[in-house]
Amino acid sequence: MKRQKRIALVNDITGFGRCSVTVELPLISAMKIQACPLPTAILSVHTGFPDHYLDDYTARMKPYMESWQRNHLDFDGICTGFLGSAEQIAIVLDFIRRFKKDGTRVMVDPVMGDYGRLYPSYTQEMCDKMRSLLQVADLVTPNLTEACQLLDIPYPENGEVSDEELQQMASSLAARGPRQIVITGLHEADTIKNFLYEDGRTAIIRAEKIGGDRSGSGDAFAAIVAASLIRGEALEPAVQRAADFISRCLAYAVELDLPWNYGLPFEEYLTELH
Repeated sequence: MKRQKRIALVNDITGFGRCSVTVELPLISAMKIQACPLPTAILSVHTGFPDHYLDDYTARMKPYMESWQRNHLDFDGICTGFLGSAEQIAIVLDFIRRFKKDGTRVMVDPVMGDYGRLYPSYTQEMCDKMRSLLQVADLVTPNLTEACQLLDIPYPENGEVSDEELQQMASSLAARGPRQIVITGLHEADTIKNFLYEDGRTAIIRAEKIGGDRSGSGDAFAAIVAASLIRGEALEPAVQRAADFISRCLAYAVELDLPWNYGLPFEEYLTELH
């Protein structure tokens, strides 16, 4: 049966704040790829708000994916995002075992922490299990904190790291499984740098630093890169497209004076993403 390409999104669904599946689904759909969520949790707002309601979906993830399997669904891509427990990481490994076929691309965004600190929900057991996802990933998109955690090495002082050190880190990550690595969100003067590694080759994509941190930026980045790769594009133009799109959204967020936790106003530019 002829069909569109499709990606399974293993991530939480957040009602307000423009993050996780709420960002990924419209962006991937705009790029003419079918987006199929497998929720890890359902939140009213993300945890960057003073109060949030969270419904943990762990107990429902296995019967959910078993229904997909009984319906003989298959996917061209599998994308993982925020995972709330070691049990969820084990479920994701099981999901990949069941649904990864020849040609299925597995893309892992290891949402673990930032600025040298793990998120409060992360335990040592979760860090250990997250490393096991490297063995089944084709692409991994950690920030510097997450790259250090995956490699079990210290976070560099003041977050400063040379290109040579980034190449060594990316090479070490690749040795554990993924062929493609993007170390994201590196701060360098008035720019944000993404360091790309693929089969021993490296490249750097820079974008102007606009405003401060903003919720959902990583989800938008992962979604655009994933959809581009599933369409058969190369890694470097995929990352460039994501960086350019996010820059436009960041500039508009500054113009609107949006609070950081309201996320990227991507709707303004959605029709330009094709």
